[in-house]
Amino acid sequence: MILTLLNCQSDDGTVSCVPSYTISKSINLSMPLYVNLNNPGGWIYLEGINTGSRGLIVVNTGVGYKAYDRNAPHICPTGKSTIYVKDNLKMVCDEDGSEWILTTGQPTKVANRSPRTYQVIANGNQLLITN
Repeated sequence: MILTLLNCQSDDGTVSCVPSYTISKSINLSMPLYVNLNNPGGWIYLEGINTGSRGLIVVNTGVGYKAYDRNAPHICPTGKSTIYVKDNLKMVCDEDGSEWILTTGQPTKVANRSPRTYQVIANGNQLLITN
């Protein structure tokens, strides 16, 4: 147990106890489920196979797309550390009140780092999200 606590203190961009998964998901922007991504500032939650342990937040930044891991990057996972979108402007973690700007991932409150992001490749109406 002590080893686990020590591992949570090491820093690899996110705390080491935040799980790392293979991310590989393709979505079609012409499908009604993803219509929010067709407008700048639009976002969706993406869940399912190959989207990590808690899913992703995908956002249209106005100049491209970003995909964020929903695990808070600065604390070990708990029942309240899943990041969610609030007021269509920011991402929030209820565990400690952390906040980030939705379109940039920049921390604005409590957290000292951005959420883990994944590569988003746009090809026509298709987005490929991968790490």
